[in-house]
Amino acid sequence: MLKSLDDDSHVKTRVCQYEALNNGKAVHIAKQFVLGKLEGQSQVLKKYGLKRHDFSILEKMKNLEDENTARLRTRLMSIEGHCSENCFNQIFGLIPEPLRPESRKTFKAYDGVNNIFNLAYEMLSWKVQHALIKAKLEPYLGFLHSMVEGKPSLICDFQELYRCLMDDFVIQYCQRLRKQDFLVKNEDFSAKKRGKREYLNDPLTQNLVERLNRYFQSKVEIPRVRMGEQQEIETLINEEASLFAQYLRNERQSWNPRIVSL
Repeated sequence: MLKSLDDDSHVKTRVCQYEALNNGKAVHIAKQFVLGKLEGQSQVLKKYGLKRHDFSILEKMKNLEDENTARLRTRLMSIEGHCSENCFNQIFGLIPEPLRPESRKTFKAYDGVNNIFNLAYEMLSWKVQHALIKAKLEPYLGFLHSMVEGKPSLICDFQELYRCLMDDFVIQYCQRLRKQDFLVKNEDFSAKKRGKREYLNDPLTQNLVERLNRYFQSKVEIPRVRMGEQQEIETLINEEASLFAQYLRNERQSWNPRIVSL
């Protein structure tokens, strides 16, 4: 049987990933994911002249301490949820009025704009998953989102750092859309419930996917680890996963994710 020499190279990383849940790193990591997301949201709000997050909320979150990790996660997610709701309430004001959603909806959203956001986030999750596996990390063992069967919680965690990029992309993409660019489908929401959901038509959905793929290849002003003052978004995600894995293996003293300035 032929076997790659580095076939088991993921073992040390994943052991360290499990150990981080109990050695004190988990709290720092969970906070960094939320702080990174809120910093990214503030970048979006600043770019469009909207009200940024209250600084006192961020300071409160930094100072949160709790010996019960599960309880701390709940408190962090509560702060994150409150800030995200405020962010989307403002962002939706930038969407053309005929398309504007009333609120943010995730799973099985009814309206077209929320479904565009959901598609963008889904494509982001694919990039994140590839980066985590490449860095030898376990995608189903996270530090912020709850760990339940079948939920890739570390992918959910890492997505938070880059959602701001998807938000900025979708805001700009929606500016030229019209109501007639969408179509309505009847779908099953549960065993006993059917409803209507709105999507971009097929040609525009294909266009959206192609433009998103090109967007992941666009350059951002964050230096690469080895050389260069710029790098592609996809490269940034890969590098950040690698740096995170190094932190778990104690090859780095700290980990503070790099957030793109918009």
